[in-house]
Amino acid sequence: MTRLTTVLAGACATALVAVMTVVLGSPAVAATLVEVTAFGSNPGNMRMHVYVPDSHPSSPAIVVAMHGCGGSGPGFHQSSEFASLADRYGFIVIYPTATQSAGFGNCFDTWSDAAKRRGGGSDPVSLLSMIDHVERTYQGDPDRVYATGSSSGGMMTQHMLAVHPDVFKAGASFMGVPFDCFAGASDYPPGSSRCTGGSMDRTPQQWGDAVRQVYPEFSGTRPRMQLWHGTSDTLVPYSLLRESTDQWTDVFGLSQTPTGTDTPQANWNRSRYADRSGTVQVEAYSIQGAGHALPQGGMALYAIQFFGLTTSQNDTTPPTTPGTPVASGVTATSATLTWTASTDQGGSGLAGYTVYREQGTTDPQLGQSTTTSITLTGLSAGTQYQVYVRARDGAGNLSGSSAPVTFTTTSTGGDTTPPTAPAGLTASGTTATGTSLTWTASTDDTGVTGYDILRAPGASGGTFTQAGTSATTSFTDTGLTANTTYRYQVRARDAAGNVSPVSGTVQITTQGGTTGGCSATAAVQSQWGNGYVIQPLTVTNTGTATITSWTVTFTLPAGHTLTGSWNGTVTTSGRTVTVKSVGHNGTLAPGASTTSFGFQASRPGGDTALPSGYTCA
Repeated sequence: MTRLTTVLAGACATALVAVMTVVLGSPAVAATLVEVTAFGSNPGNMRMHVYVPDSHPSSPAIVVAMHGCGGSGPGFHQSSEFASLADRYGFIVIYPTATQSAGFGNCFDTWSDAAKRRGGGSDPVSLLSMIDHVERTYQGDPDRVYATGSSSGGMMTQHMLAVHPDVFKAGASFMGVPFDCFAGASDYPPGSSRCTGGSMDRTPQQWGDAVRQVYPEFSGTRPRMQLWHGTSDTLVPYSLLRESTDQWTDVFGLSQTPTGTDTPQANWNRSRYADRSGTVQVEAYSIQGAGHALPQGGMALYAIQFFGLTTSQNDTTPPTTPGTPVASGVTATSATLTWTASTDQGGSGLAGYTVYREQGTTDPQLGQSTTTSITLTGLSAGTQYQVYVRARDGAGNLSGSSAPVTFTTTSTGGDTTPPTAPAGLTASGTTATGTSLTWTASTDDTGVTGYDILRAPGASGGTFTQAGTSATTSFTDTGLTANTTYRYQVRARDAAGNVSPVSGTVQITTQGGTTGGCSATAAVQSQWGNGYVIQPLTVTNTGTATITSWTVTFTLPAGHTLTGSWNGTVTTSGRTVTVKSVGHNGTLAPGASTTSFGFQASRPGGDTALPSGYTCA
């Protein structure tokens, strides 16, 4: 069904493998690819091809799709699915052809000083000219411009979103590298490059600062980023996916711990990083067992979905009407609403719900939610609210209005009496990672609405912080550390927001578990006459309890020297190397593994020995 085509080849001092990209077959398209020869300023001496589908809206979105080194715009048009998706969803595709070399042929310039400055020249200026041409000639939407690409094109995707965040709304980088990974043209060829040679390791803030320093006065919305990489990539190391993720999560001010993970298809492991509103700003895909051969079948569609371009052009069918909302937890300033979900038949998908107030006001909208519940805050005390819900789909169609619910917030001058303190707090069923708490119900003049569970570390000292809430008189706390002491207290809340005194304290110590079990297995990613790269060094928790850190030791053969490492704290003593986990890869649940650490070493010419004696503790 698919065949492989070489998109990058070259010779370096170290052995290089041919870079391959999957050809998915010529898309069944009605329109034709057209070359544009006079599109504007072109300091990069690039060629431009454009694909305009026969059917598109009056102001279509623009996708810039960029090939790998050694490729071309027409070649990427044939070897990827973006043109067939353009026919389906009505966006225009620009296929640039790069002419820079840096030791290869037809590579996008992500290394020169000119390319790293706004308006500095080289390929970025040529690409902006192409976008401007499509906006002028085809009325392309300047607020819906996206970048994507494979290998060198994936590198350029991250580059353009860093240098020109005011132009692009989102990007999808396949097998790319972080912005400012290459120090200059001499640093570019994979294998001899510090960037792609396996030794690049910066902190998230260092990566983020590199982006922020390009356009320090930028105050707009940063373009969202989707990242793809194969775990067996031997040309652009898989470890660079972690570096790219670090860069873009830091740019958005997000944690490097994902807010969600899933497997949308077999062997596709996706990590998502959302902001406080729930919007996914960064997405990272680890494609298990894949080499330097992306995008594969179906991946372009996921990129276009990430861009938000999969809404049907003809969807005019609204979602069904939501069920009547039910109000609960009403206080003087807040209330929680729940309702039955709507369905959408128009093809664009259910996007969420909007909550409205029926009373005549200048701003009747109270809030929005992507789920079938919402907690309204900032309400006025002692006020009657009549509220209804409408669903919306991806095309902007609104459903009918649900039947309304009426509730009245409590008066601030009313109930000021807190509930009684919960009594009889006990713990049972304590394991290495959790414990179950029960207590006797509190009483209140208007009714208890819930309980706050407080937890403190150790047998004494430490601060009690909220570990969870419960609407009943029991709670199970999970995710605890083995062989560790904790103290618990509980307090009650009523509908007016009054809080009871805390209960008595109960102390528990989690079981020891089998915490000494972890293993380390090394894989050779690439090697040459006088060096090699070990990636990944897989650390697996073989115990029955979660571990929060690990230490791996191994022995280098005589004459070998460690020249670089990533995602671990490394110390050497003679030929013994000790690696300690870092923040993002130290915690492993029972049976879980991390493949983020790797290293590069040099050795005497002709020596084929490799490190040995890997142990984990």
